[in-house]
Amino acid sequence: MPITAIVGTQWGDEGKGRITDLLAADADISARFNGGDNAGHTVTVGQAIFRLHLIPSGLLHPAIVGVIGAGVVVNPRRLIEEIDQLAAQGLDVSPARLKLSAAAHLILPTHIALDRAGSGGLGTTQRGIGPAYAEKAARSGVRAGEMADLEAFAERVHAAVYSGGQVLRQLYGQEPPNPQAVAAEYYGYAQRLAPYVTDTSLYVYDALRAGRRVLAEGAQGVLLDLDHGTYPFVTSSTTVAGGVASGLGVGPQWIERVVGVCKAFQTRVGAGPMPTELTGPEGDRLRGTGEQPWDEFGTTTGRPRRCGWLDGVALRYAVRVNGLTELALTKLDVLSGLGRLRLAVAYEYRGERLENFPTTAAVLAECRPIYEDLPGWSEDISRARRRADLPAAARRYIDRVSEIAGLPVTIISVGPERQQTIVETSKAC
Repeated sequence: MPITAIVGTQWGDEGKGRITDLLAADADISARFNGGDNAGHTVTVGQAIFRLHLIPSGLLHPAIVGVIGAGVVVNPRRLIEEIDQLAAQGLDVSPARLKLSAAAHLILPTHIALDRAGSGGLGTTQRGIGPAYAEKAARSGVRAGEMADLEAFAERVHAAVYSGGQVLRQLYGQEPPNPQAVAAEYYGYAQRLAPYVTDTSLYVYDALRAGRRVLAEGAQGVLLDLDHGTYPFVTSSTTVAGGVASGLGVGPQWIERVVGVCKAFQTRVGAGPMPTELTGPEGDRLRGTGEQPWDEFGTTTGRPRRCGWLDGVALRYAVRVNGLTELALTKLDVLSGLGRLRLAVAYEYRGERLENFPTTAAVLAECRPIYEDLPGWSEDISRARRRADLPAAARRYIDRVSEIAGLPVTIISVGPERQQTIVETSKAC
C-alpha cells in the first residue's frame, strides 16, 4: 500500500497531530520523518489530552506501530520522558510498538547549550535541534545505532561533548557540560532505548511491500523548511513532502497521497515576516486567552503565537512545493462570531501586485496583503458532522479556500476533540 504524507502548509502549528490521529484509524504505521522535540502535537481524545513531541501521533491508536525515522534528531532524555508519560496514561509504548531508526542522530547537552547561546533573534525553541543537524551535516554526530555497544557509545558521547564544549567556551565564553557526567547519563539512556533501535528503513519498506498502510507525519510546515521556507527564519530540517522519502529511507514512488494541513487562519511563532499578522483585538481574538490547551500558545515553548488572516499566497506556494493532493482545514470553529473574514489573495510589493510567494524573507517583509472580504457567521459549528450542517457563510469560506489552493478540502475540524471533524472522501474544488 502507498504512503499518505501529512505536511504543514504554514509556519507549523496547523494541527497535523490531530489529522494524523484521525487518519491513523485506517493505517498500520505512523512515522515521523523530520524535526525533533521542537515539534508539539496536541491530540484530545475524550477527557484525555496527549502532548507529543517525538512519538508519532498515530500511536494513540492501539493497533498502530510508531516509527521515528532517520530524518529526526532525538533527545534521548525527552524521548524516555514521553514514553513514560504515555505509559502512565495507559498506552503500550513497548519496543514492539515503537521503532527508533539506528540512523537518527542524538541531541546532546552541548547542542542545547550552543542553541541557547547562538540562536540570536531567530526565535528557535532552543532545544538543540539546529546544532544537532549541523553536526550531522559535518559528519561528526552521534547516532542512535551506536547505543548497541554501551561502552563504545559512552566514549563517543564523551568525545562529542568535549569537542562541543570547546566550541562553547571559545565562541561564547560559557562553561560547557561535564563530558564524564554526560557520558554516564547517556549510558543509562542507551540501556533503556537500545531495544527500540532498529533499521526502520527496512521495517517500513517491508511493511509497504506487504501491503500495510503508512502515515508519514511531518513536523513544522513548509514556510519553516530549511530550503524552501522564509530563510533564515526557518527550522533545520526538510519539512516538505519531499523529505518523506529521505527521512524514512524509502523511495518516492510509495507516496501517493499528500494531505496539506491548513489552519483556517494564519499563525507563526518566533521572528520573521508575516504579511497578514494582526496585532490588535482581532489578533487577540484568534489567539485566545491561553486558558484552553488548544488556544494559540506553543505546545513546546508556551509562547503566544502571532495570529492573522489566512494567507492564500503562501497556501498556493505550499500546494506547489509539496505536490499536495488535498487540504485538511483546521480550527474553523475559531472563526465563529467574527462579522467579517479576510483572505489574502495577493501581495502588494513596491507598487506591484505579486501573485507568487517571494523567494526571500527581505522581500516578504515589504509585502502588504491584498485582501478579499467574506461574510462571517455567528452560529456554533462544533456539532457539525457534515458540510451541509455548516452555515452558508462557513461553506462559502471553505469553498473559497479550496478555490485559492486549487484543491479539494476533504477534512474540516470544528473543535478540538477527535469526533469534531467533517470528513469527505471527495470534493471538487
